[in-house]
Amino acid sequence: IQKLKYPVGIRIGFFQDCIFSFNSSVGGLAMNSALDDINLIQQAQRHHLVVRELGEEIDLEIGPGDDDPSFANNPLIGGPPRDTSGEEPDESKQGAMVPQLAGEDQDLLKTQPAKRKKKVVKRWREEWADTYKWAYVDVKEGTARIFCSVCREYGRKHRRNPYGNEGSRNMQMSALEEHNNSLLHKEALRLQMVSKDKVVVDKPIYVKALMSKTAGTIVEAALKRDPHEVEFIQLVQEAVHALERVIAKNSHYVNIMERLLEPERVVVFRVPWVDDRGEMHVNRGFRVQFNQTLGPCRGGLRFHTTMNLSIAKFLGFQQTLKNALSPYKLGGAAGGSDFDPKGKSDNEIMRFCQSFMNELYRYLGPNQDLPSEEMGVGIREMGYLFGQYRRLAGHFQGSFTGPRIFWSGSSLRTEATGYGLVFFAQLILADMNKELKGLRCVVSGSGKIAMHVLEKLLAYGALPITGYLVDEDGFDYMKISFLRDIKAQQRSLRDYSKTYARSKYYDETKPWSERCDIAFPCASQNEIDQSDAINLVNSGCRILVEGSNMPCTPEAIDVLRKANVLVAPAIAAGTGGVAAGELELNHECSLMHWSPEDFESKLQEAMKQTYQRALKAAADFGYQKESPDALVHGAAISAFLTIAQGMTDQGCV
Repeated sequence: IQKLKYPVGIRIGFFQDCIFSFNSSVGGLAMNSALDDINLIQQAQRHHLVVRELGEEIDLEIGPGDDDPSFANNPLIGGPPRDTSGEEPDESKQGAMVPQLAGEDQDLLKTQPAKRKKKVVKRWREEWADTYKWAYVDVKEGTARIFCSVCREYGRKHRRNPYGNEGSRNMQMSALEEHNNSLLHKEALRLQMVSKDKVVVDKPIYVKALMSKTAGTIVEAALKRDPHEVEFIQLVQEAVHALERVIAKNSHYVNIMERLLEPERVVVFRVPWVDDRGEMHVNRGFRVQFNQTLGPCRGGLRFHTTMNLSIAKFLGFQQTLKNALSPYKLGGAAGGSDFDPKGKSDNEIMRFCQSFMNELYRYLGPNQDLPSEEMGVGIREMGYLFGQYRRLAGHFQGSFTGPRIFWSGSSLRTEATGYGLVFFAQLILADMNKELKGLRCVVSGSGKIAMHVLEKLLAYGALPITGYLVDEDGFDYMKISFLRDIKAQQRSLRDYSKTYARSKYYDETKPWSERCDIAFPCASQNEIDQSDAINLVNSGCRILVEGSNMPCTPEAIDVLRKANVLVAPAIAAGTGGVAAGELELNHECSLMHWSPEDFESKLQEAMKQTYQRALKAAADFGYQKESPDALVHGAAISAFLTIAQGMTDQGCV
């Protein structure tokens, strides 16, 4: 068989036919091998290792190989190597198999000439890129080998391609056995470096080049101490890059930065809970009290399946800088759990929150640490958490930030972060002698922050654009109110399109290719990658206001910087939530309730102070106001100097 083309979707059936065709001549070993291949296919599908479209065409080029002359004698599907001295020659085997093949397949065997494969072909490279979704290269005992990402072992029991032995000679080989072929080895290493979709035991860390060797030592120390915490290392690199001129000016800050990067307290605990069917489950809880130099900690709780210690530390460090930059001097913290509230009943969520608080309450208090809302944690979750905390602590001193008005202070806490982002964008535009009215603004995400950004953009006459939901008639206050009700009831945005016929819902769609003037990423960390950044630049975006924490990958930041896109960092633009939380706590004892007008006025003043502090710090260290990096550098510098002064005054604690 020189060359075949067939859809991937029928490949299992093809191998089943091959089993019965080859059984009479090859014997039980071939049968067992093919069954092993099919079992591996099913195992791969269960682990979601490789997913392909049905009907995809793959060229099969099977012929004498350039690297191994003995390959021409190996069968397409067969058992383990065995001694063939006492068996019939290959011609007799083929003669036994050919009569059982279809007539057109016999013609194919006779008419097509022999064809030698190419050493490296495009389809080979594509196949290897898929391979690194389930395999990775590592060195064991001085030899580079390919390991399975599932069991983390290598050997002949793992096929290179769980869908079969198609492709060139190097494709037919087991990619998880000892690969002494230098061409295969070099290609595997190359594709391991360039394939961004690979799943490996340790995620790759993008290391930026720094101008200062002193700054580089800080990043190296963090990498050495926490090599597996990808999100935290990414934020450390961004912060050190923004502080290079500060660190170069005073070497004393190197020691301050090294101490700052180590959290004051990390709490990791189990959270057992019982579902409505009476089955027991266990999740992992986190709370990182990162730094309390400026005051008691404030920071969010995130309930999401991806939650881990690296994300908790990155959120805690980000919150520390954000709180230091705000008008209210506070420490920073973050935490949460890998629990997913979606699809859970109210009783299940209540039982989980109570179990979560049974451990965490020991580390909370109005003068120590008060949590707030984050992804997956809303009014309902905060109510359950605070109720259990009040019961265990035995007092009502201070509430968690974000609950309902009738048992807290401010009435606009949940809107504060989203409104603050729009107010911050207004301040930037005012310095450019522009306004929001008529500007096209793309907004990602569908949570509380994104909803309130949309609401305030409409109030100022902007044209909001989202990626998930498109309404040909546009959005108005009634539709925004309906969307808010959908989210509050934990329903899908598809329900909106069922109500408004001229709207469409697109699942997992990003809005970055839409024509825009301003972008508001409000979904999650690293939601904008390099290709998204290129789309934003090509779409005309000139200002990016970070609503989520660390929304851009390092590669995306490089693209935006080269294109002179002005970036408003989350530690500055997201201080609205910090300001609102403090307004709650400062007035809850006297039961003062802010009117929406008074609250927005105070929120605008807090955002203005943050904006001016960032610009002043940037100017003090030589960053021009017109520079697209001015706010990024200025915000980090102002926050760090505030924390550094407190750490210096308080000594080595």
